[in-house]
Amino acid sequence: MTQMSSSALHASGICVLAHRPSRLDPGAPIRGLAGSRCRPNARRAGVLFAALSDTDFLHALDTAHLAVSQRGTSQPHPNAACRLVSPDGRLLSQAVLPAQGMLPPETAALAAAGSAARGATAFLNLEPWEESGIAALRASGISRVVLGLRHPLPAFSGVAVAALRGAGVEVDILGETQVGPGAATNGPGAGPHAQAAAAAGDGPEAPAAAALRASLHANEDLVHRAALRLPLSLLKYAMTLDGKIAASSGHAAWISSAASRRLVMEERAACDAVVVGGCTVRRDNPRLTSRTEGKHNPVRIVMSRTMDLPEEAHLWDVREAHTIVAVQRGARRAFQQRLRERGVEIVEFDFLSPLALAQYAYHRGFLRCLWECGGTLAAPAIQAGVIHKVMAFVAPKLIGGVLAPTPLGELGFVEMTQALQLAEVEWRPVGPDVVCQGYLPSSGGPAALLAAQLPGRGQGQTGPAQQQQVQQGPRPTEPDDGVPAAPAPAPTMQAPAGPAPPAPRLFYKCWDALGCLSNFSPHPVCLPAAPLTSADLLRHAAPARAPMTASLDEWVCPLGEGEEGVAGAAPHASSARLWPTSEHYYQAQKFAGVAGEAAAALRAAIAAAPSPEAAAALARAAQRARPRLVRPDWHRAKVAVMLHVLRAKFASHPDAAAALLGTGDAPLQEDAPHDYFWGRGLTGTGNNMLGRLLVQVRSELRAAGREGLLNGSPQNVYELL
Repeated sequence: MTQMSSSALHASGICVLAHRPSRLDPGAPIRGLAGSRCRPNARRAGVLFAALSDTDFLHALDTAHLAVSQRGTSQPHPNAACRLVSPDGRLLSQAVLPAQGMLPPETAALAAAGSAARGATAFLNLEPWEESGIAALRASGISRVVLGLRHPLPAFSGVAVAALRGAGVEVDILGETQVGPGAATNGPGAGPHAQAAAAAGDGPEAPAAAALRASLHANEDLVHRAALRLPLSLLKYAMTLDGKIAASSGHAAWISSAASRRLVMEERAACDAVVVGGCTVRRDNPRLTSRTEGKHNPVRIVMSRTMDLPEEAHLWDVREAHTIVAVQRGARRAFQQRLRERGVEIVEFDFLSPLALAQYAYHRGFLRCLWECGGTLAAPAIQAGVIHKVMAFVAPKLIGGVLAPTPLGELGFVEMTQALQLAEVEWRPVGPDVVCQGYLPSSGGPAALLAAQLPGRGQGQTGPAQQQQVQQGPRPTEPDDGVPAAPAPAPTMQAPAGPAPPAPRLFYKCWDALGCLSNFSPHPVCLPAAPLTSADLLRHAAPARAPMTASLDEWVCPLGEGEEGVAGAAPHASSARLWPTSEHYYQAQKFAGVAGEAAAALRAAIAAAPSPEAAAALARAAQRARPRLVRPDWHRAKVAVMLHVLRAKFASHPDAAAALLGTGDAPLQEDAPHDYFWGRGLTGTGNNMLGRLLVQVRSELRAAGREGLLNGSPQNVYELL
């Protein structure tokens, strides 16, 4: 594994927080972490567990809060953080995952701590899922890991736990390991969240409950995705004290206070998408952005079966945020085309409903959606089980009006006993207003969902909360996120003799199973920044003439620090630079070879982007706004560029190559419903060019004799050459 310095991690955009002396007592150890905790008192499945102390819970609580500290700065992803604590209780380092496709926080924290990590305890709010992070923990010499939560996706649940325990590392998990006798609930390593929790209760129950709750809520989106196979959907509305969301005239600006509206902006930034109906667009003409510099802007989704929408609207301006219009198939074709020409994405449904849209959002990889619609759309969304959580702002105002709209339309209830009771309800003041949050019965909250999953973990079973939903129709193939697909119907006629062809393996998001096949996966590549020459394009476009078996070292150069001229690289790579991900290289190649300061500055900005998400956003925005900066041959060069970077990636990273080889002979398909070139598209009829290139690279790896990767990944890639 390549060691990266703390300065290099900062340069790569990794949030690494080294330990700073405590203001309380810089030299005092935290009692209970090193000594009083270690009293083995439980055995499960042949593994000896030690009791967790209050101090453990306080560190776990701070780790969970650290995990969500970057919330809203990038597209939602699994929220992960790591804190390393020395045997004598000192905080050595801590790191957080600020965006998908970046270095795992455990790897970053271990690199920052260096040799001091040996014998330390690692606190992680979420079970690690990246192979590189698990390998880093195993090789670091840490003695113990405390997890806030097993990974909710069955493909990853328990994998890291088993690997670490197999390497002799003690692993404790909140809610599974016995709570030990009370220990110190404060100390120099405990952060402000932990200190507040410690002050809230007298015994170990208060810190334990707070830590477990914080760990669950840090990844409630992921828990809902795993349990319900839908993104967590939050209904937000603001109403007066008499329950109105607008005056009888329809005027609604503003019901809530500025403080409440700022909180809504924060919630928007933390979501993949904001959903509204056509009525909201016609009446309010909203922008639906986060309105904050440096914050993530969600995708704006407009639901309109008939496409009864205005020709001009703020949402049709996609320079700041992307817009999707979900319509019934065939509605207003000419208007659809006009919006497409402006950059608006049109998604047609055979029958558009809240459930159909939520299922589409799930397959698009969305984790969290904010519904800011009126009561006409909110009511059927709740009836369909699509809405899981409510965020209601109540302003101290009265507006009256028999015809003034209310937050919900008709639900069909006739008795108060039918009313939907919220779970885990929280009330808090926001300026002059009050906000209430809670989970609808379609969810019950992350703790209830997780408890319902446990009896059938890995079998796709669900609990009572999920069974209240409208049954979803099975999809021909499901994303390979470890959630089992619906069983296929029994054949009505005898199958032909011979083995059945393997089912396609689907991949998409880098945090899903097979995520290492994604261009967003955190696998650096070392390649020249210059554009591929005409000869390169011909050679890479015709792989049979230049197979990987010819010379693997053409695709590999040492992954070290620095930008240009990586020391020790092969002569042909003397001008190579380290690209954080394949996506960084691919997006920069769009503008490679184009003369001028603007193109050069754009290439440098893409290369320095803190995440693949940021690199892609920069390049796509420039491609729309300044098309003259795009290299003129890009339309025919992009496939060769992609093949070039894929070869470099899988030749340089044994863990990624092993995962690719582990797919056997199965077809590989990028399950991107909106991408009909690189992916399979919504209907499964797309070109799936990325999947086809990966199958080709897999064949080349086999021909190069690299099947041995399946039995163990060497630390040095040059052992393979």
